[in-house]
Amino acid sequence: MASVITHYISKRLTGRYFEPFLGGGAVFFALRTQKATLSDINFDLINTYRQVRDNPDALLERLRRKRITANNYYRVRARDPISLLERAVRFLYLNRTAFGGMYRLNADGQFNVPYGGGERTPAALWKHKLIKTASQLLSGVNLMVADFEEMMEQAGSGDVIYCDPTYTVAHENNGFIRYNELNFSWSDQKRLASAARRVIKRGSTVIISNACHDEIRELYWPYKPTKRVRNSLISPEPHFRRQVHEYLFILE
Repeated sequence: MASVITHYISKRLTGRYFEPFLGGGAVFFALRTQKATLSDINFDLINTYRQVRDNPDALLERLRRKRITANNYYRVRARDPISLLERAVRFLYLNRTAFGGMYRLNADGQFNVPYGGGERTPAALWKHKLIKTASQLLSGVNLMVADFEEMMEQAGSGDVIYCDPTYTVAHENNGFIRYNELNFSWSDQKRLASAARRVIKRGSTVIISNACHDEIRELYWPYKPTKRVRNSLISPEPHFRRQVHEYLFILE
């Protein structure tokens, strides 16, 4: 979907690009603009992007030293480093070696995904120069730990905001139980819709990916979404992945 979304963004962007649900940053890295403010509420995620931007060589050096074994994985997972650089090393190591590349925290905020094994290693980060490339693309970019609403309020005329909030991708099978309250609640959905309506009055464009469901459509009425289909990446086994329907709203 990144190429489709960046097409819509590029046609409208004359100011600054905002992405307040950064996650993996696929849209930003496809868009490739330095006039950007990228944010997420996850401190370790944003810290990792900052270390990739500012300290790519030191990050890679430490990451390449990490042994890829189940025992070492669980040792790294149990640690809570103080150093911001070491926190980023831990974040990337776990991301690249965990089962299915999942990011999941328990009720105490601790990463609890089991070891992946097999071909799950961080090697692609240096073999394909992913860290170096990301570091170059993040140069000059503003990276913030913040709630989405706080960042959206900074946008003005000519700016474009792309929002991809966390939601239960299996909503078509669960009767849309108004999202996982621990991730992105229904009240958060309403805050997002209200913030989007406010910011477009200042001349910004807001593009939102969201669940394909009547309740979401009603939140943004009279704006009519386009319906998109993508392959879910939730399962580590490709043959278990299914197609997911999503709405794409453009508010301007």
